[in-house]
Amino acid sequence: MTTPCPIIFDLDGTLIDSAPDIHGCVNKVMALFALPSLTLAQVRSFIGGGVDILWTRIMAAQEVDPVQKPAIMASFMEIYEDAHDLTQMYPGMRDALLRLSDAGHPLGICTNKPLQPALGALRHFGLDRLMQTVVGGDTLPQKKPDPAPLRLAMQRMGVCDDNPCVLFVGDSEYDAQCAAAAGVPLLLFTGGYRKSPVSELPHSRAFDHFDELPGLVLSAMTA
Repeated sequence: MTTPCPIIFDLDGTLIDSAPDIHGCVNKVMALFALPSLTLAQVRSFIGGGVDILWTRIMAAQEVDPVQKPAIMASFMEIYEDAHDLTQMYPGMRDALLRLSDAGHPLGICTNKPLQPALGALRHFGLDRLMQTVVGGDTLPQKKPDPAPLRLAMQRMGVCDDNPCVLFVGDSEYDAQCAAAAGVPLLLFTGGYRKSPVSELPHSRAFDHFDELPGLVLSAMTA
């Protein structure tokens, strides 16, 4: 019998579609600073890499004076942690996580979302009790695609040279590059915020609905 292995998940774009809430928070801040609003498509295209990169991209696109960035980001963080009303879980995700947890797989999170907003989102959807560890975008100085956050999550979940089995589930270029750098198989969710073709991202297996995930986990473990 195959021993259940730890499975580490990205959050935004993998377990939840938070782009509508991020979009709403962004436009509240833009209005506060008398700046033009952005469309959901624009904000979605800027997501990935964490809050700092999000606002770097927004400010560059809108030609906002960089001197305003600290104040803008501080205003954003004040409302971002509790912004869940428009966020949705991807179809089948909760059931897939429950099936994996019931099968004995320890579950964890490695995200570029700051830790407190990540914990808030997990609590909001009742997913926090399923997660053995949560590594956020501000847990370490490094963020994905640097492998350090993923390696920290692995360490916390007992992954070591004597027990190297672990899988990472993510949706983006950041996740693919991070997993490759850490030497961890990636199960790529194709319904998130990826900008590149699936064929261009290093991954073990790809899926477009969470109904497929438990079977993919089993096949990845027995490959």
